[in-house]
Amino acid sequence: MYPILLAVIIVAGIGLISGLGLAVAAKFMAVPVDENAENIEAVLPGANCGACGFSGCSGYAAALAEGKTKDTALCAPGGSEVSKQIAEITGLAAGEVLPSAAVVLCQGNYHNTGDKIVYSGAKTCKMANQLYGGPKDCSYGCIGFGDCIEACEYGAIHICDGVARVNPLLCRACTKCVKACPKQLIEMMPLNEAKAAVLCANKDKGAVTRKLCKTGCIACTRCVKACPEGAIAITDNCAEVDYSKCTACGKCAEVCPTKSIQIIDLQKAMRKTGA
Repeated sequence: MYPILLAVIIVAGIGLISGLGLAVAAKFMAVPVDENAENIEAVLPGANCGACGFSGCSGYAAALAEGKTKDTALCAPGGSEVSKQIAEITGLAAGEVLPSAAVVLCQGNYHNTGDKIVYSGAKTCKMANQLYGGPKDCSYGCIGFGDCIEACEYGAIHICDGVARVNPLLCRACTKCVKACPKQLIEMMPLNEAKAAVLCANKDKGAVTRKLCKTGCIACTRCVKACPEGAIAITDNCAEVDYSKCTACGKCAEVCPTKSIQIIDLQKAMRKTGA
């Protein structure tokens, strides 16, 4: 009886001493709370996407509160409205967040390309990419298993005929899908103006690409010659558009023999879907 009681007393005593020690440590080692940072974080959307360039919403809020950045317009999901709220809290100037949405630069659907292998592994793009670049004939194209869908918190992405597609109405430009794509096929494009985009990332020579996908870029250079702004160049057997120079005149799309270049007008797409 007594040994059991003694053991209980000893354990209780250890617990009491440990509790007092933790209480004292919490008091003397507590990190001061920055109310300004807390107020800023409260108006942020909580996506923790890192699109601002910081670790997440708390990291961006701390940087603003500590003066490490004065840019109130780094939160793409929050937009200009959140920038205004941050400005009210910090006294900094409110910036304008240019609206944008993600676009998948690939047209390698079931109609345009085939499969080189029968894949039976884990249905994730990351895993499939490690086996010959995925099951499709084109090893540069969208695998279509939906890693980007899992990453998107806004339900903006779906798979259509084996290729990921983004609904610009729902996209909040958090860029999580960009990071999730093992092929690096997703880019952010402006919502306020149309741009020409190369919907292909194939780096093979033109003759090879033509056999793999009906809409692949064959590096024929017709777009380069047709562009009056000098906005297009061929890099690694694939055309690339400098969006800062592109005026969306459409001449590159007109001469492209495989229709791998298209004019992307996200505002028009949103109007079609009832925005």
